Amino acid sequence: MATQHPHTGHPSPLHSWLEMRVFNEIATLPMAWPMLMQTPKGDGHPVLLSPGFMGDEGSLFALKRFLESRDYEVHTWGMGRNVGFKTRHAQALEQKIRHLHHHTGRKVSLIGWSLGGLFSLYGALEAPECVRQLITLGSPVTMDPEHGSQSAPFVRKLYRIIAHPMGPSVHLMQPRSKKLRNRQLPPVPISCLYSISDGVVPAQEATITGDPSHCENIRVYGSHVGLGFNAMVLAIVADRLAQPEGEWKPFEPTGVSGMAYRMATHDAVLI
Repeated sequence: MATQHPHTGHPSPLHSWLEMRVFNEIATLPMAWPMLMQTPKGDGHPVLLSPGFMGDEGSLFALKRFLESRDYEVHTWGMGRNVGFKTRHAQALEQKIRHLHHHTGRKVSLIGWSLGGLFSLYGALEAPECVRQLITLGSPVTMDPEHGSQSAPFVRKLYRIIAHPMGPSVHLMQPRSKKLRNRQLPPVPISCLYSISDGVVPAQEATITGDPSHCENIRVYGSHVGLGFNAMVLAIVADRLAQPEGEWKPFEPTGVSGMAYRMATHDAVLI
């Protein structure tokens, strides 16, 4: 059984402060690019990317460029800046998934970063017949129905200012969000990438409990804000997407990159 991380409460204030690591992650990505060019190429199926809260298509440029180099047909959500989980945007994303599926004749892989993962999960729940797999990057996919969001306090305050004065929970109370409130999972392969040192979304919200035949939680090392530039994350995403349709298997790190992954995510690593 894929199991939700046992962490409770908000992210550590230390981890929130360490979100400044994003600049190191961006700076080191070019050095990792040659290694990333050794990751498996795909079969050209469509991939739809959704940005995190307050992010737009520009924030996805590294992920988009990398996946295009792996021969995927990459699309972004096309709705500008992500200013909160709003029903009209969620419905628009669902329609885009259906359009890509109809236009290409192939199922669509969904990748959502942070809040974008919640949009992607919604799309997979509403149009599972159009979805090949779902990959989330530090996304709040498992909300506590009793206590609501446990994301970092500064993020919740920003959400109240930008999106809704009652915070993120109010959007999940909408009628069309019932499946999300009930923690329902779509019948497609799901890979939830998370970091225990994420200073924005706590590990228990970024992971799921589900059938291991199509659900998994993959721990990575790094900041929340840097997930879209994290070389380890990009390599894992390439590995997940390259699996033949209908032959999904849980992530198993191998080779040199697998050795680096095991070292970086060993239990002895505290941050």
